Amino acid sequence: MTRASVAGKVRTWANAARGLAGGRSDTLGSEPPVHLPVSRPGAPNVVDADVPVDIGCIKVFRSENFPESGPSPWLDRPDATETIARRLDRGELTPKQAEMCRFWAENGYYVARGAVDPDTIDVAWAAYEAAIAQGEITLAPEKAADDDPHPGRYLNPHLKVEELDTLLEHPVLFNFSSMVLGRRAIPFQTIASHKGSQQSEHSDSIHMTTYPLGYLAACWVAMEDIHDDSGPLVYYPGSHRLPYVFSHDVGISTDDFRERGYAAYAERYEPAIKHTIAEHGIAPRRFIARKGDVLFWHANLLHGGSPRNDVTRSRKALVHHYFAEGCVCYHDLSATTSAVHGSVESLPTCGASSPDIKRRKQIRRS
Repeated sequence: MTRASVAGKVRTWANAARGLAGGRSDTLGSEPPVHLPVSRPGAPNVVDADVPVDIGCIKVFRSENFPESGPSPWLDRPDATETIARRLDRGELTPKQAEMCRFWAENGYYVARGAVDPDTIDVAWAAYEAAIAQGEITLAPEKAADDDPHPGRYLNPHLKVEELDTLLEHPVLFNFSSMVLGRRAIPFQTIASHKGSQQSEHSDSIHMTTYPLGYLAACWVAMEDIHDDSGPLVYYPGSHRLPYVFSHDVGISTDDFRERGYAAYAERYEPAIKHTIAEHGIAPRRFIARKGDVLFWHANLLHGGSPRNDVTRSRKALVHHYFAEGCVCYHDLSATTSAVHGSVESLPTCGASSPDIKRRKQIRRS
């Protein structure tokens, strides 16, 4: 870690503490770290699941090639309310953390107002803009209309901008994600945007699938005040409790995605999700945020980008994704491991840990 990196982290954490002292008591930063259970020991290259899996034996990373296995994240389990109460009684959770956990279990999201202080936001975004101006980052136009003045999104800017990497490890964001996952959170992906995505509703779990399922948490950090006409993030409370939907569930084969890419996704997955929302009558909410507000959401919460009623308005934001320690994370659509785990070729030889792999039964849809 460079001296600048250390200084950046110290500055971010100090700013967080100052913000909390200023009275933003609805954030997590004033809470002590949660007592996390110790991961169960296992053989090398075996993920922490009830059904051990040697990831070296899985050459096609799709959900149907993994067994049905727990454990489920602790707040997804039927006894979540009772577990929260027990942990509160034992002093493992504060009353505020218990309140957050109950809300998460019921709704699949949580809004932390003023979680990141404005100084930290300004420093991080200025560094991102500087990287763009210097040519270190190139943004595609992604114009929604001829008069759209804002550039497109950028994947993983934290790999090029140190201040964004520091923000990815912000204690408020890291502690909350670790708490709801029930395991130590591992930050692994960011998306920076100047404008609303207008992205169709989806669950992150088709893009960032974990084994066992559900061990992903995301957060959306407002890098400026968000106007209602700019195309705010839209999300569907309670939708995290619906069944997970993967590529094979909607008939997207590996060959189909390889040949047609996201055209297959738009043709089959997006209509299926819209049908699910209509079928269950789930009402959307829009995240009208102030600079520094953060929306956290569950791995399976349905969300997207609302229409940009005024394309001249920006909607500066940074999205973070975290998966839990002891899990494998992969991209179900393209059937590949995530960048964290490297390419399939870099994984251990099949049989290095356990040659026995149970297959997830194919789900047939009428």
